Amino acid sequence: MGDTYDTAPLGDRMTMHVPHAAALGLTLVESGKGKGTMRVEWREDLVGDPESGVIASGVVTALIDHTCGLAINAAFDVPQPIATLDLRIDYLRPAAPRAGLVCEAHGYKITRSVGFVRAQAWDVDAGDPVATAQAAFMITSRG
Repeated sequence: MGDTYDTAPLGDRMTMHVPHAAALGLTLVESGKGKGTMRVEWREDLVGDPESGVIASGVVTALIDHTCGLAINAAFDVPQPIATLDLRIDYLRPAAPRAGLVCEAHGYKITRSVGFVRAQAWDVDAGDPVATAQAAFMITSRG
């Protein structure tokens, strides 16, 4: 990814510099030390079932995984290479038809080599999540 990636603001790194995030239209809502929130707007080409108008579950998975990665990235002052080791998603209900999704993730334990994250995604009401997740990320320090 080179120098451009390393010097870009976190929001740009997590949206414009990651091809699948850019293709899905993932946007940064906010980030803080070890946490982050991202959003995907409803688009017809992201629908899994045309009859229901609900965003495809693969888009939900990508949003959750990427937001969890954002939380790990936000824990560091300097970009670190990371990779998803484990991602468990519990789908609690279908998303609302023609609704975008928001995901919020929090890195609750970050060691030298592994980061642990919890997340939830919702459409209309954060108190009624579409899915919850728990993930672990490998952290490869540079140098």
